[in-house]
Amino acid sequence: MIKAKNIQKHYGKLQVLKGVDIEIKKGEVVSIVGASGAGKTTLLQILGTLDSPSNQNNSSLHINEVDVMQLKDKNLARFRNEHIGFIFQFHQLLPEFTALENVCIPAFIKKTPKVEAEERARKLLDFLGLSDRYDHKPNALSGGEQQRVAVARSLMNNPSVVLADEPSGNLDSESADNLHKLFFQLRDEFGQTFVLVTHNSELANMADRKLTMVDGQIVS
Repeated sequence: MIKAKNIQKHYGKLQVLKGVDIEIKKGEVVSIVGASGAGKTTLLQILGTLDSPSNQNNSSLHINEVDVMQLKDKNLARFRNEHIGFIFQFHQLLPEFTALENVCIPAFIKKTPKVEAEERARKLLDFLGLSDRYDHKPNALSGGEQQRVAVARSLMNNPSVVLADEPSGNLDSESADNLHKLFFQLRDEFGQTFVLVTHNSELANMADRKLTMVDGQIVS
């Protein structure tokens, strides 16, 4: 599913990632924990092809057996849209669009016909308990509802892997607990692979594997 080797990242003289190797199997839920500044989010952004390693000539990243570091910008953007879903701490919903429209955005980027995209979006929102929220804009939704819309959006194109960066960090404890259970329900229902960066120990310990980062390296 994901194989990354010798991933390094520098920002000037600061080395954030120091040769990270990571392998994640299809259908796994993997958590990544560590102190702030350990490199978790930077690693997640590189795994999601939103950023690239500083040492591209002697590192590698394969997703679904595709060498993504060899893809040019346009093909890389297409691959990202079709194969990778993202969930952020702050849901990043577009405030002027309804829940249904927000969920449809990845499909519209993929040029999926509107009728097909909206049908898929409704099914996802129904599955997530939001069948009565299709036409609500983000400011009319609770925090937990907004994050579930973001989850639906991440699943819109049936991606191979979903990457989540502190997905419950902005939620109350009940909403966070519901979201955590949802990830495993989605894995069981759709066979999705999840990589979760989190400070939430409960979520981290629920994962199939928990990886700990210290000073830009995975130590366990």
